[in-house]
Amino acid sequence: MRTTLVADHVLLPDRVLSPGVVRLDDGTITGVDPVGAAGPPGGPETVRLDGRILMPGLVNAHTHTPMSLMKGVAQGWSLLTRQGWLASIRSLEAGLLPTALPAAVAVSCAEMIASGTTTFADQYLFAEEIVPTVVRSGLRAAVAYGIVELGDDAARARELQACADFLASTADAGPLVRGWVGPHAFFVDNTEEAILAEMALADAHDTGLHAHFATSGEEDAWCLEHHGTTALRRMAQLGLLERRMLLAHGCTVLPEDLPLLAGTDVALVLAPNVCMASGAAPPPARRALEHGVTVALGTDNVCNNGSYDMFAEMRAMGRLASFVSRVPDALPARTLLEMATVAGHRALGNGSGAGTLAEGAPADLVTVSTAALHRGPVRMQSLESALVYGGGGHAVVDSMVDGRWLMRDRTLLSLDPAGAYEARDADAETLLAAAQMRAGKA
Repeated sequence: MRTTLVADHVLLPDRVLSPGVVRLDDGTITGVDPVGAAGPPGGPETVRLDGRILMPGLVNAHTHTPMSLMKGVAQGWSLLTRQGWLASIRSLEAGLLPTALPAAVAVSCAEMIASGTTTFADQYLFAEEIVPTVVRSGLRAAVAYGIVELGDDAARARELQACADFLASTADAGPLVRGWVGPHAFFVDNTEEAILAEMALADAHDTGLHAHFATSGEEDAWCLEHHGTTALRRMAQLGLLERRMLLAHGCTVLPEDLPLLAGTDVALVLAPNVCMASGAAPPPARRALEHGVTVALGTDNVCNNGSYDMFAEMRAMGRLASFVSRVPDALPARTLLEMATVAGHRALGNGSGAGTLAEGAPADLVTVSTAALHRGPVRMQSLESALVYGGGGHAVVDSMVDGRWLMRDRTLLSLDPAGAYEARDADAETLLAAAQMRAGKA
């Protein structure tokens, strides 16, 4: 179906059209033009987006949608250390039932749609329970089966088989959702035996790997003790860096190891709000970009982040980079927008043009209320700066993925958020009751 969108502003990679026209056909952008002297086009296929900025949808390149079930529970803990993760999250996950996931995933997908995300990368247990809700939501996603084996041979065999079954099942999930392999953390809770098997799984299914990495330096400590080298160098020796991979957090990546990632299909996915909330070391964002590393952004879990708002991640990344480097505007607003759009799609292997409003690109886009940005004078504040530092999920008005509207005028079309919240909260009560019962028996 052909559609013509007319907006007050259209955000392109190198400029802004004010006003602009974006033409769509069957989920693909077929043309982008400024509005000429004759005025905007009309007709039944034209959708007027007055008072709005039309821009690419955002990419949340690292999150855990089922964890909205435990939203807020980890405040006061660092989930970027094994101790904090085991104490605050893993103890609850011990009683987690697969039936608790769909409502929590629906809540997360609804929050992402409402705040401007159109694509995300997930990693969690029971991934087979995540996919049906994601398909229903209409979002584009790479869902990784989370593997935790902690050196246990039986657990390793069980998790690897479950991941293989999951990857086979996602072949029929449709064009927007793909299955990935999700080692929770290399060397920390995934042994080298598991790593080799995970690489083989990814190769067999022509897919990527999504892992936590360099959250607290534990991987480097282990690899230095056992191999006399850093974790990234050991990963290069194992062949891991020859595959498509998301490495989430990257807080303690050594600057001298960053060239190992340049020119590869390995992306660092930074989650600045969780980094700061956890008291972790700041990731070397500027250094990584200077070395030509793909750097994307993600929210991580909402257990201590509390939000899926990718505008908040861009803003936090910009300020954290300047604070650490002592360089004002160390990451310009346009760079931050690229990290949250083009770089995220590049990390996921979504093809040329994805993350831009350009001819041939997928029609994954959102609109933002111009008034809600409270933009400064046009000659003083760029639109990019207004979006990053004045924008937020609350300002998103419409959302589209693959040419399908998922939200119009702040009304969600693919999900029932009220029902999802009610079911999610009931599942959370069941989870807490099970944890209390286990604690009483201890």
